[in-house]
Amino acid sequence: MIYLDNAATSWPKPEIVYQTMDRFLREKGANPGRSGHDMAVAAEKVVEQTRTSLARLLNAPDEKDIIFTLNCTESLNLALKGLLRPGDHVVTDAIGHNSLVRPLHRLEQQGVLVTRVLGSDGCGLVTPQDVESAILPQTRLIAITHASNVSGMVQPIEQIGEVARRHGIPFLIDAAQSAGVLPLDVKACSVDLLALSGHKGPLGPTGTGVLYISKRVELDPLKEGGTGTVSESEEQPLVRPSRYESGTPNTVGIAGLGAGVGYVLETGVETIRRHELTLLDRLVAGLAANAKVQICGSPPESERVGVVSFRVKGWSAGEVGAVLDQAFDIKVRTGLHCAPAAHKVFGTYPEGAVRASIGYFNTTDHIDALLDAVGRITAAQPARSLPKAATEANGDSGEQQ
Repeated sequence: MIYLDNAATSWPKPEIVYQTMDRFLREKGANPGRSGHDMAVAAEKVVEQTRTSLARLLNAPDEKDIIFTLNCTESLNLALKGLLRPGDHVVTDAIGHNSLVRPLHRLEQQGVLVTRVLGSDGCGLVTPQDVESAILPQTRLIAITHASNVSGMVQPIEQIGEVARRHGIPFLIDAAQSAGVLPLDVKACSVDLLALSGHKGPLGPTGTGVLYISKRVELDPLKEGGTGTVSESEEQPLVRPSRYESGTPNTVGIAGLGAGVGYVLETGVETIRRHELTLLDRLVAGLAANAKVQICGSPPESERVGVVSFRVKGWSAGEVGAVLDQAFDIKVRTGLHCAPAAHKVFGTYPEGAVRASIGYFNTTDHIDALLDAVGRITAAQPARSLPKAATEANGDSGEQQ
């Protein structure tokens, strides 16, 4: 089996992640911060160690600004709904995942003005000049998708951050596809809010997410409740991270996330990046050499993460995905990838495309096997006779951040 769906969730995880989660549940599975016995203290230590590792991954100046959530979607909801009010204005890109698009749409219905910058290249690439031109007197936030989950295109966040800082506007990035894969420095990029998925580039389990909140920003919590601190008060604590972390956390998931981030830090983000770029270049070159394949989105010269979406002439995306799965045991993602806005920009809406997404544990043999399979598909007649259920099973069933 060949797994090329790492943009949905990374697989496999490093062995240390499996071992850590098993050991944590067996030896430290108490409720952190709620009791004074040694198991609870040990659980709290694991949570705080993970927080510290994440601060190191992002070059965050204070680990208390690292907030644990259940996923990147919750992180983005906290950032957007905790900050924006009716009458505020947001500048964003036009290729966001629904985890960014949908909460912004809800806020629009409540009186927030949203400007979606398309970019001038037809691929959704946003320049600092594009962003600056869209700023209004009431602009309260600039929110940018760091790397597209459809095309892999990387936005110039350092330059956009300079625009945000010059205008005194908070800067949010959706780093679901970039954290753990690209070097990230919230200080150098003037980032105030950064949302990430723990189960993708950081190599942790599902059910883990993070929101970095700089000291320049205060958010209203999405929820209030037990924090294990200031229990005598009916008011939500104001100190971080308790202010934003009500309820029992996903401690075993956080333990696994800590192990995944530790693996990334030990291996080196630059090492991971070089490996994925080698495979990406091989994949793009192989697909581009096939006259019946159209690569969607990013121009070849743009910076990308290991995500490539493509169409095959004469075949629907669902048909290609079904054949890759059933005939070649290659796992890819087809459909709209929970990013219809991006597909509208790329001209692949409403059907979508086939997406292959590379992870650190993929090899050149995996890429060559995919290219060989696509070559066989393009040489064959379209599989219009495939059972409907087979193609639907490989359609757009939803992708979680």
